[in-house]
Amino acid sequence: MSPDNPTRIEKDSMGPMEVPADAYYGASTERARLNFPISDLRFKRPFIRALGLLKGAAASVNAQLGLLDAEKSEAIEEAASEVADGRWDDEFVVDIFQTGSGTSTNMNANEVIANRATELMGGDRGSKLIHPNDHVNKGQSSNDIIPTTIHVAAVIEIQGTLIPALEMLEDSLRDKSKEFWRVIKTGRTHLQDATPIRLGQEFLGYAGQIERGIARAKHAQTQLSEVALGGTAVGTGVNTHPDFARLVCASLSETLGVQIRETDNHFQAQNALDSVLDASGSLRTIAVSLYKIANDVRWMGSGPRAGIGEIVLPEVQPGSSIMPAKINPVIAESVIQVVAQVIGCDVTICQAAQGGYFELNMMMPVAAHNLLQEIELLSTSATNFSRQCVSGLQSTKRASESVERGLMLATALAPAIGYDAAASVAKEAARTGQTIREVASEQTDLSAEQLDELLNAEAMTEPK
Repeated sequence: MSPDNPTRIEKDSMGPMEVPADAYYGASTERARLNFPISDLRFKRPFIRALGLLKGAAASVNAQLGLLDAEKSEAIEEAASEVADGRWDDEFVVDIFQTGSGTSTNMNANEVIANRATELMGGDRGSKLIHPNDHVNKGQSSNDIIPTTIHVAAVIEIQGTLIPALEMLEDSLRDKSKEFWRVIKTGRTHLQDATPIRLGQEFLGYAGQIERGIARAKHAQTQLSEVALGGTAVGTGVNTHPDFARLVCASLSETLGVQIRETDNHFQAQNALDSVLDASGSLRTIAVSLYKIANDVRWMGSGPRAGIGEIVLPEVQPGSSIMPAKINPVIAESVIQVVAQVIGCDVTICQAAQGGYFELNMMMPVAAHNLLQEIELLSTSATNFSRQCVSGLQSTKRASESVERGLMLATALAPAIGYDAAASVAKEAARTGQTIREVASEQTDLSAEQLDELLNAEAMTEPK
């Protein structure tokens, strides 16, 4: 111990350990801190909050079941509430890349809560008036508490951040669909001109993707609402009360306003990350939907003179350090980069889900980190895309101006003159630079009135 870095001695099952004198964590956490100097990645607020909520609910239920002294339970609940509220986030010092069960982080929480609860009861840190294992971890194992925390944290974040963000984006896209409904433009398939479509119909499609993305997020919630709590070490429930998990889940459900339920098969809940993988797959699909929308938006806004230029994106910052007045689709580009990161997270989760051996998955911390990062990135990106880009989009005249010159207007002639004749008209128009109307008036017997009716682009967007 040095005067500049005072320490105290704490003990765990392996013996004494020096820890910082002012730390709430103890010997097990310090061992893990020293054992895993891997990265600067630590569990973030959503995970720590969920872990605090679980520890507090567990203490309350243990007291309710007569397994824990009421005074100790109250102190643990208060300390756990402080953890859940973010007061002691700096005390969670263990690297994400640690023991695969997450035992180090579970003990980190147990020690912080135990020492803080001991302090609340008038004891000294390290005295174990409240014991991290016997009291804070009562009825639990890292093997069921960590997967449960993953699920609870993700359910909370999907409910509180992702779904509202997607709902905001859907509303913005629907507003633009209505605003752009009267704008008729050339459709595109295979990056080539196709029959006319309303700009509003394109945005209605985007809104539909996000609408279904919200359903996928809710599906992920359903998958994650089933938790492993109650299985303890290997799924058999050794050393826990048979009603413990059910009551803790009921308490959390009431507190959070979301469904948390004990699994009916603890063995699969602890030896596999199937539900996490399924949820990540839903999030990956949402990400790919965002990619489609953001990419279309930046292409339609390309230009302003040498691109498609059918819409104008909001000017949010200068686009070049060398080209004056250049404006780039930076918000859409940000979304696309987020999608790449989310897909990477999903790949990591897929690898983590393969880390189940016999009675335990051994890649839970990295799965937790990546699942929660997916939710966070999708939430913030969807919100930013809505506010900074979609809500400020404007249509241009270029979209409508291109329709009359579109070669695929010839599609409307096919029922009247046949496919081959319509193709001949389109090829001649392409060769000469004339419009379909001009060539058709020369090569067919259709009257001007008939051509007006057949080549009505607006009518082609709503075929009867």
